[in-house]
This record gives sequence, C-alpha cells and structure tokens, in this order.
Amino acid sequence: MELTGQVAIVTGAGRGIGRAIALELARQGADIVIAEMDQAGAKRTAEEVGALGRRAVALPTDVTSRADLRAMVDRARAELGRIDILVNNAGIYRAAATLDVTEEHWDAIMTINAKAVFFASQAVLPVMVAQKSGSIVSLASMAGKIGSKTNLPYNASKAAVVSMTKSLALAHAADGIRVNCVCPGFVETDMWSQVSKEQGALLGMTAEEFTRQRASQVPLGRMETPEDVAHVVAFLAGPRSGYMTGQALSVDGGLVMH
Repeated sequence: MELTGQVAIVTGAGRGIGRAIALELARQGADIVIAEMDQAGAKRTAEEVGALGRRAVALPTDVTSRADLRAMVDRARAELGRIDILVNNAGIYRAAATLDVTEEHWDAIMTINAKAVFFASQAVLPVMVAQKSGSIVSLASMAGKIGSKTNLPYNASKAAVVSMTKSLALAHAADGIRVNCVCPGFVETDMWSQVSKEQGALLGMTAEEFTRQRASQVPLGRMETPEDVAHVVAFLAGPRSGYMTGQALSVDGGLVMH
C-alpha cells in the first residue's frame, strides 16, 4: 500500500489499460480521479475502485479541451484535496497507408495522443510544483520507438510522448517532480480489436490472422494484458522508482530491446 494517502488522476480510465491502471493504483492505496468521456465506463471503474476501499471521482473530461483539463484539476483538489500522480492514458488509434493519411487523420491522432498529454501535464504541474512532489506517467508505445508502413501518424504521436517525457523531466526535476512513460506492445484490449481489424485489412489478412502473426513475434510468447502495463505504471508512480525520471520503459514482451 505504498500509495496510501495519495491522489491519482487517470485519463481514459473507463476501460482497457486505463481501467487496469486505476485499479492497480487503488490497490496500492491511492484515491482515483477517473477522467473519462465514457460515463458508463467511468462509473463502472469508480465502483470497482470503491470496492477496493478507495475514494473515486468520475469526471467527464475531454482531454482535448483545456477548459476540461482545468476543471479536472480543480475538481480533483476540491474533492480529494491534492494531486500526486497523473497518468496520461487516453489515446486513439487509426491505421492508414502513408499516401492515404489525411490532414484530419493526422490532426485527430496528434491532438489526442500528443497535444493532450502536454496540456494535461501542464494543468497539474502548478499543483505538483507547489507540493514540491509529484509523478507523471504517460502511455507511449513501442510504436514510438520503431517505424511503420501503415501507422505513421500514430507512431509519430507516440514518439512525441517519449520526447515530451524527457523535456518535462528535465524542466521539473528540481521541483521534485518525476516524469516517465511506458511503451507497451501488443495489448489485448478494445483498441487492439480495432488495430487488428484495420491493420489486417491493410495487410490482406483477417483480424484473427493478424493477431496470431503478431503474437508469434513476441519473445515472451504471448499477447500483453492491461495488467502487465498497469504493474509498471504503478511502479513508476510510486516511491520504489524514486531515482528514475525521463525514462521510456518498454513493456512489450521483448519486442523492442533498447
């Protein structure tokens, strides 16, 4: 229970990796702010956090809206008293061949996956600076460390998260704030269903064939679970990683070994 007494905001915590992260942080003792557009999903996660004995606040939050991000911070402080941890988890995915990428596609991916990560971090930073403590953990991806023939905007957005992590870590180390990110691989979630369908279609195979092919590439021999990611996020959020900042940790079963 190393996060007892702390408050964590998790964006996109209504399902998938975000939900797993919220529950893992709650198991470690943190109270949770669920910043999520899907209110049914947010309510479900809040109930699960409550069942673990922690306080939960479900906030309708559009991470692309700076007004919503300000309201997220204000409500978190008003209802739970402080902000110790921010997990930038909200993200979207769209595949396309390079020549088929539209400006709308590019802007949608970059706005949610990269721009929102920065402005959510910016929104919580004054609170953390005043406390002289805090931990920001963002969800990048193995995609941010490699290239792709059918995924360029997504890969670029996740590379941006890795870069922002390093700059934020440098800018705020003296304030007692640590900033890290995780780079998952092939995680079985609702988003993976979309990935496998879109990528499979582009590569001339079914979603099931695509998933089998990808799973066969993983050195550890299986697809990733949301909990695999959540365990590492909780480590980065907590005191055991107290001498780590500016890092992009691969949590991908050995797919990217650098």
